[in-house]
Amino acid sequence: MSPPPVAGARRWLRPRTIAAVAVTAAVPAAVLAVTAWPSEAATAPVGGGVYTLAAGASGKCVDVTGASADNSALLVQVACDTSATHMQWKAVAQANGQFNLANGNSGRCIDVPSASTTSGTQLQQYGCGDGTKTNQLWTFTASTAASGKYLVKSVATGLCISDKDGSTAGNNPIVEETCSDISRMQFSFNYVTGATSGPTTGTGTKPTVAADGSGTYKTVQAAIDAVPADNTSRRVITIKAGTYREIVTIPANKPYVTLQGLGSGPASTVIVNNHSSAGGYGTSGSATVFVEGHDFAATNLTMSNDYGEGSQAVAARLTGDRSVYDNVRFLGNQDTLYIYKNRSYIVNSYVEGTVDFIFGGGTAVFNKSSIYERRSSGGPITAANTDAGQAYGLLIYKSTITGAATGVTQLGRPWGAAAQVVYRESSLSNTMRTAQPWTDMSDNSWKNARFFEYRNTGAGAGTNSNRPQLSDAQAGNYTPQRYLAGTDGWNPL
Repeated sequence: MSPPPVAGARRWLRPRTIAAVAVTAAVPAAVLAVTAWPSEAATAPVGGGVYTLAAGASGKCVDVTGASADNSALLVQVACDTSATHMQWKAVAQANGQFNLANGNSGRCIDVPSASTTSGTQLQQYGCGDGTKTNQLWTFTASTAASGKYLVKSVATGLCISDKDGSTAGNNPIVEETCSDISRMQFSFNYVTGATSGPTTGTGTKPTVAADGSGTYKTVQAAIDAVPADNTSRRVITIKAGTYREIVTIPANKPYVTLQGLGSGPASTVIVNNHSSAGGYGTSGSATVFVEGHDFAATNLTMSNDYGEGSQAVAARLTGDRSVYDNVRFLGNQDTLYIYKNRSYIVNSYVEGTVDFIFGGGTAVFNKSSIYERRSSGGPITAANTDAGQAYGLLIYKSTITGAATGVTQLGRPWGAAAQVVYRESSLSNTMRTAQPWTDMSDNSWKNARFFEYRNTGAGAGTNSNRPQLSDAQAGNYTPQRYLAGTDGWNPL
């Protein structure tokens, strides 16, 4: 059943049906391999690495009060436990040598409240957004007084992370203070997992793709074309920072392809085009990036459609099974990210759009990611078309929902009558329409769809007769692992 256009908009050009999830035989998962190192070895922090941060004065680690997953939870120091995800911090590289520090439990970033410049302000965690909030950006400077330790300085305030007063007490506040190379501001980055070296810039190791001619190929598509058909091993295509205006297709007969941006953050490497349904491509054909090969992976880059408002214009159409997107930005307006079919895992990433900008009949988990409604008049985030015989559609898990305006954003609407969407343990800001966050689509009633929430927080969260909630018992069947397992037991987490 074809849905109607948004009021005042154009004719809907989506296909009428979408195939149910197809699960292929078990093969190596599309995750980037990492080397295992001793978890307590202090090391130089790099983008993609996960660490505990131990203060030099106390030896205790930066933690979130009560292991909270909520926005505004304050930071303290406690005895280090590298197995506790709430003490783990992922260094997420952004532009100009700056980093977010994202918590392993909540996915939220170390944040200076209101970008306060007052020395002694206790730090908190807050939703990471698209990585451009300066009060969540940090630089790491090697200590000249203590080998292997670093000063962690705020881009917004110029102040450094500190163990307040150099106390050795548990639950002592973690604050920002005027920078000084002294023990309470000297932090060890103790490696837990993830990347062990930062991406090259092309100055040492030749990148696979560089528009300026310094790589093996000038376009991303040329590098993909060079991958042999039916390859059985991982092929990593490194892409030098820059803007690549092209249409990129990873064909079905080229599995195990990885696209890795080599810039300082995902905004540095951008694959973009401006095809749209209005241009004769239809919704399904308007994508900038078509992922058809199974076990695809992307990291540290942006996939964008800059057509603008006025028509469906897809940034990425995800078709290949078992695809993984880590630290990827998906940018567009209407219909940004098309979960066409099969299974996709999107983690530590960012999606923005205006209407139905996460949509389709496939299965996808969004973990510790940020979703942004960019239109001041708002609109529905999701438009799932899950087959009635398919257990799982879209799971928004431990993620952050924000928007350009208050009270205008909806959780979604059913493109298909059996649409399946769950928002779970996520932070919903005041952009949400709290009284009626789900809406109908054409003849499809949201009340007949499989729409649920579970333990969401924030100003946009709440319960009423228009907000179906999972029970604790039911929630056990709606985990990321359940969504992605299929018949082959895939678990990219």
